[in-house]
Amino acid sequence: MKMKVAIPAVVFGVAAAGGLLFLTHAHLFKAAVAAAPPPPVPVVAGVVTQHDVPIYQNGVGTVIAYNTDVVRAQIQGQLISINFTEGQTVHAGDLLAQIDPRPYQAQIDQFEGNLERDQAQLTNARANLTRYTQLGDKGWATPQLIETQKAQVGQLEAAIKSDQAMIEAAKVQLSYTRLTSPIDGVVGIRQIDVGNIISPTTANGLVVVTQLDPISLIFTLPEGVLPQILRQQQATRTPLPVLAYNQDDTILLGRGQLALVNNEILQTTGSIQLKATFPNKSRALWPGELVNARLLITTRHDGLTVPASVVQQGPSGAYAYVIKPDSTVAMRPIKAAQITDGDALIDSGLKAGEQVVVDGQYRLQPGTHVTILHGEAAEEAAAQQAQQATIP
Repeated sequence: MKMKVAIPAVVFGVAAAGGLLFLTHAHLFKAAVAAAPPPPVPVVAGVVTQHDVPIYQNGVGTVIAYNTDVVRAQIQGQLISINFTEGQTVHAGDLLAQIDPRPYQAQIDQFEGNLERDQAQLTNARANLTRYTQLGDKGWATPQLIETQKAQVGQLEAAIKSDQAMIEAAKVQLSYTRLTSPIDGVVGIRQIDVGNIISPTTANGLVVVTQLDPISLIFTLPEGVLPQILRQQQATRTPLPVLAYNQDDTILLGRGQLALVNNEILQTTGSIQLKATFPNKSRALWPGELVNARLLITTRHDGLTVPASVVQQGPSGAYAYVIKPDSTVAMRPIKAAQITDGDALIDSGLKAGEQVVVDGQYRLQPGTHVTILHGEAAEEAAAQQAQQATIP
């Protein structure tokens, strides 16, 4: 009986000792894990670089044609031919359409016939004047007859001048039967068809010709930048460069020059209008297009730049994570002057040569240990961060 009671007691004692040992080791394991430092956070790093940085003023503008002409008829007549294709590039003087010239050619023929008749009469009148003068010298013709003949000669000479003027006017009218392009440009949509009567009162004319090269851009900037623009113009004595980008600032459409600063400030918006001229041989700029304009004001020498993703925004303003020599990060307040083409120009907070975190900031806190990714790993990390940034 005593042996039966002793066996369970021994088993229970062994189990209790084992459980106590397990709990002790588990507690020690958790303490060891808690005391171990967290693994370093992988990040993509960049270096603060120093170089000359252009300073731009950004505005929004509208592209306008350098010249726009509505081709209208100066006489009335029937269109007998259209000599262009819609959208075609034309040059000044190119024939665009032909009005029936026959009525105007017939008028010229009539006036030329009148001229020949009057010239023949003038020849006869001059011959008679010569004879009458000779007879008058001998006393066989009266002075009145001679004066009358002189008047007839003068009358015919005036008639000939009138005939010549009418012929020239008729030739001008005949030239108006050829509708030509007044400028180099591109023709638009045809407004009238062959066989119709066209006249100076035709509402839309024949077609609109638009000059695309060069082309103009009118854009606005805040009035506060006007002193900088005027100061830079006086300093350089050359037109300031202007860049034109598409609306999302991803495609450079053209490089031009500032042509005009308007002579008044728009009181309703507190802005100043500017006009720039662009060569446009590639036709990347199109009339009526809304574009972003960048006016180069000055160039900052030895400016500090970092990738735009380095600049983070917090409750106290902009900051960046700087990687210290011991591979930990520090949050540094910074001030960015501008962000252009993926680069940020830093006014204060960073020094040339310092390493900064380009990607991976969302997992960082001041003092966090980091490991720097390179090559494909850095590209993959940047892609993952971009994808997570798009998730709402």
